[in-house]
Amino acid sequence: MPNSLEAASELHDIARRVIWFEPPETALADQPRFLVYAMTYARPEDMRTIRQFVSDDELRFALQHAPSGIIDGRSWAYWHVKLGIYPPPEMPTRKL
Repeated sequence: MPNSLEAASELHDIARRVIWFEPPETALADQPRFLVYAMTYARPEDMRTIRQFVSDDELRFALQHAPSGIIDGRSWAYWHVKLGIYPPPEMPTRKL
C-alpha cells in the first residue's frame, strides 16, 4: 500500500508525539504501524488531521495488520466499531 503520509509536513509533529522514541520520518515511513500508534495515542484533533490524508480503508488495513503490543483494548474496540467492523476480532498477540 503506497504511503501518502511521508510527504505531509503537518504530520511530523503528530508523529513526534505518538511515536516519541524515533524520528518522525521513520515513524511515517511505515504507514500502517504509524496509524495503529495514532489510533492509540493521538489526540482527537490529531486524528482529524490524519484523516485528511488517509481513507477508512487505509485505517482498516492498519488494524488488520496491527503489530502486537501497540494498541490497547479500548482503542481496538473503538476503531473497529467506528470503521464498521463489528464485532472486533481478537487483538493481535505476541507469539513466543
